[in-house]
Amino acid sequence: MTKRAGILVAAGATVAGLLAAAPAPAAASPASTPPAPGLSWTDCPTENHPTLQCAKVTTPLDHANPSGRKITLALSRVPHTAKTFQGPLLVNPGGPGGSGLSMAGFVASALPEKVASQYDVIGFDPRGVGKSSPRLDCLPGHADPVRPDSVPASLRAERINRDRAAAFARACGEKHGDVLPYMDTVSAAKDLDVIRRALGAEKINYFGYSYGTYLGAVYAKLHPERVRRLVLDSVVGPDDVWYQGNLNQDYAFDDRHKAFAAWVALHDAVYGLGTDPAGVEAAWYRMRAAVAAEPAGGRVGASELEDTFLPGGYYNGYWPYLAEAFAAYVNDRDTEALVTAYDNFGATGPGGGNSYSVYTAVQCRDAGWPRHWSAWRHDARRIHAKAPFMTWNNTWYNAPCASWPVAPLTPVDVTNHRLPATLILQATGDAATPYAGAVSMHRKLKGSSFVVEEGGGNHGITLSGNACLDKHLTAYLTDGTVPRGRGTGEADAVCAALPDPKPLPAAKAAAQSVDNSTGSRLHGLLGPRH
Repeated sequence: MTKRAGILVAAGATVAGLLAAAPAPAAASPASTPPAPGLSWTDCPTENHPTLQCAKVTTPLDHANPSGRKITLALSRVPHTAKTFQGPLLVNPGGPGGSGLSMAGFVASALPEKVASQYDVIGFDPRGVGKSSPRLDCLPGHADPVRPDSVPASLRAERINRDRAAAFARACGEKHGDVLPYMDTVSAAKDLDVIRRALGAEKINYFGYSYGTYLGAVYAKLHPERVRRLVLDSVVGPDDVWYQGNLNQDYAFDDRHKAFAAWVALHDAVYGLGTDPAGVEAAWYRMRAAVAAEPAGGRVGASELEDTFLPGGYYNGYWPYLAEAFAAYVNDRDTEALVTAYDNFGATGPGGGNSYSVYTAVQCRDAGWPRHWSAWRHDARRIHAKAPFMTWNNTWYNAPCASWPVAPLTPVDVTNHRLPATLILQATGDAATPYAGAVSMHRKLKGSSFVVEEGGGNHGITLSGNACLDKHLTAYLTDGTVPRGRGTGEADAVCAALPDPKPLPAAKAAAQSVDNSTGSRLHGLLGPRH
């Protein structure tokens, strides 16, 4: 699962297993299901996606009271052009809180044209998000710099961060108290069925990244008979919703930060930070201490520095830019480089307040969180001792759930024996959604096929440059073909990760001019902490 708005994979491969074709149900006639009212598509082209269309659909705020208050969901569509029509393909970038409107254009353009042209690719902003209405924004400016240091040096410092989190929860209740009881994954999954009816489809195809995998699995649990194809990329652990899942992330992101330090050490000739990974990591923590004492440019303190380097845990394509800023500060005391990196990678963008508000609303409502702060403190101190990179930062990000004004629900058991062949894809070193969660999902979805990117560490791995992974995705969306293993290990197929990036010319890296590869474009949509 990913979380913070603003920004957010790997070609040679070995394939294990045999390809088995799953029969594909015929596309439903548009007249087979009465459409939901109010769906009217209008052109809303962009420079990159000239055929994009937009619409809105109404859905009950409370699905238990369908005649009560209505809310609206914003939709986008790249319509099919081929004679063969396989129905709607709903795409979601995760979150909770991620806007999905741009995903339709990305997926339609990143897939091979002969495949994309057979689908109406549908993006959507889930309830509360983006252009859907009402739009949540609990406490504008909550993440503005400079925030208190995430790692509390005293109980008083800890209390300051606790009070900030409690103030955010209180503001959510005061501003959106009428909506918060209905901000949860089950309600969002029921919205998907409203979208299905509005599209006039008997069944949907669904492609979700990150939290979008959990949303898709919950929809499949509620309506298995309405799922035609299901793709889950970078999978939320269904047994860890949500407190334990965040603790798991703390260890995994620390591992990715160590991998970044090792990469910088490997390229000491470029960055001049030493050849010992542990020494490079120590230099990063000295930089952290320095900006904690005197924020770079008056804007990048310790918490902002963590925010800036966190995206490197999602996507190693950012490593050259982050390393350049790191080296510039350590070697030349260039504070401007850190400020530029923060603005590009760590700062909350225009939709960040909305994304974080929906993130907290859904996660705090979906499942129980410790209500006694002593449990949070104990876990944060215990894990920080072993994985210091972002443990406390992540703690404060989720801390509003300790005093959330709405009682939690019970998480859905997504175990499912009624689905057609499902495609699950996962990198072994993914930090945002650690590998064990995908293994669990594979076991819970009977008949699913599990494709592993061995040695990969990015979050969101298809349509990112790995031809082996994309081959499996394309085959599945073409005719339902999935790989089937030979009974050795848990994976049905294995793809090798792409090599880590090379350092960039200093001028380009210093300018933070991120390339326009499919990997960069995808991770710009997924975003850190989405």
